[in-house]
Amino acid sequence: MPTTPSKMNQRAHYVMIGGFLGAGKTTSIGRFARHLDSAGKKVGLITNDQGAGLVDSALGRAGDFAVEEISGGCFCCRFSSLLDAARELDSATRPDVLLAEPVGSCTDLVATVSLPLQKIYGGEYTIAPLSVVIDPIRALRVLELEDGKKFSDNVRYIYRKQLEEAAVIVINKCDLLDEARLATLRAGLKAEYPKATLFEVSAREETGLEAWFEHVLSHEMEDPLALEIDYDRYGDGEALLGWLNTTIEIEEGDDEFDGNELLRSLASALRHSLEAAGAEVAHLKMTLTPKGDYHEIGAVNLVRDGIEPELSHHLSEPLDDGELLLNLRAEAAPELLDKAVTDALESTLGTKLGLSFEVTHSEHFRPGKPEPEHRLTPSPSQ
Repeated sequence: MPTTPSKMNQRAHYVMIGGFLGAGKTTSIGRFARHLDSAGKKVGLITNDQGAGLVDSALGRAGDFAVEEISGGCFCCRFSSLLDAARELDSATRPDVLLAEPVGSCTDLVATVSLPLQKIYGGEYTIAPLSVVIDPIRALRVLELEDGKKFSDNVRYIYRKQLEEAAVIVINKCDLLDEARLATLRAGLKAEYPKATLFEVSAREETGLEAWFEHVLSHEMEDPLALEIDYDRYGDGEALLGWLNTTIEIEEGDDEFDGNELLRSLASALRHSLEAAGAEVAHLKMTLTPKGDYHEIGAVNLVRDGIEPELSHHLSEPLDDGELLLNLRAEAAPELLDKAVTDALESTLGTKLGLSFEVTHSEHFRPGKPEPEHRLTPSPSQ
């Protein structure tokens, strides 16, 4: 149902963009935020993670957007915190649009987040249809359209449930596929998820995005699917994923250092260590900023095995100190991730680059079983 201008003036537009770890949600949301800003719309970002110290929040603040961060659980389990974050943004900046990025291993978001917002707080927010962003190579493997390394059954269960509840499926990184492979993926998605609207984009190359943005901004959620989901299996799938968040302070030394090279070298060392240990990487992402300057930022990503880490944001000048945020998610024991990160920091920052550093925050764990605050199902009329 198209949203009328009068409604947009009265209620903030809540746009939730989900998708599995490494799909490119953060980059896509950053492009969305800039699109809205250029159109004169005020934007608020809500980031979400199982732990604290988020790369996503740092990237949002570097873009000069108002950001609220919800840590310690997904939106469904922290619904009250989500509502508080939305209201905090509303009181501080009165955004026209709230862009919300849930944890990449979460599903059942319509029943536990979108519907409660629409049915209980519909007077405050216009709820857009749920978008789910996918990495096309990961999707080809999960949907068994191509061979390749893939996650365990219960992790893939979460991935497929995300697609099943999506009103909009966004095939991101289309620049990575030739037309034949893209056609295979397109046909597979249409066959399995015929009710979803498909968009083909590249957030990195900024192609195909505007049609998707305009679609979600001009529609409200309607006729949501009543998702059937096995929470035991869902919880088992989440528990297979190791989670690690670390903050590192790099001390000022005698010489400046190349922050971009630091990010590349550290990500590459971690990649090789994790591959050797048999860990299936879901997403590794890091940011590096000079201390006290969150606008100047470098960022690197690794979204699956067998590829080189990629810089998405480049530092313009050498650094003499910095704050490094590292978020790692992989199908592996958290203790393995912690050891891999510790060893890579010592070998790259300490031995290779000769830098002094201190780990100021570190946590590694497996997510607990989801326990939503609300779970509503569509009424028979829907």
